[in-house]
Parts: sequence; structure tokens; C-alpha cells
Amino acid sequence: MAKKRNQQPQPKKKENDNLTVSDSLGDDILAKLKEAKKELSNAEQSKEEARQAQIRHERKEREKNKTFEELLNEYGDVGKKY
Repeated sequence: MAKKRNQQPQPKKKENDNLTVSDSLGDDILAKLKEAKKELSNAEQSKEEARQAQIRHERKEREKNKTFEELLNEYGDVGKKY
């Protein structure tokens, strides 16, 4: 005869298994985390804006410092002849 396996009864699932992180944390801690997330988001956005401003400034400086030869090569003979 085949041996029977001892089957242990499965523990019943508790209602606490469905809890989320926000449920287990206190309201004050959750509020602090949300505030920290908002501050990090704002800091990231301001860094990106500063980076874009720096890129625009550098592009403008390169355009300003171009030689006549570079301008002629870039724009060619597009203008009107007088």
C-alpha cells in the first residue's frame, strides 16, 4: 500500500493579509512621506529647469561667438543680394 502523506491543515488567512503599507503606517508618518516626496519632486523639477536654462545660455553664447566663416558655412548665401 502507498503511504499516506501527513497533510497539515492550511492556516486560515487573516484579514490583515490584505493590508497595504499605508494602512500599517500611521497617518502622521504617511503625511511626512508624502511631503518628502513632494519636496523631492519640486527639487528635481527646479534642477531640470536650471539645466535647461544653462543649455539655452550656452547655445546663445556659442552663437554669439561664431566667426564669420562659421556663420557663412551655416547660413550660406541665403540672404538677399543687394
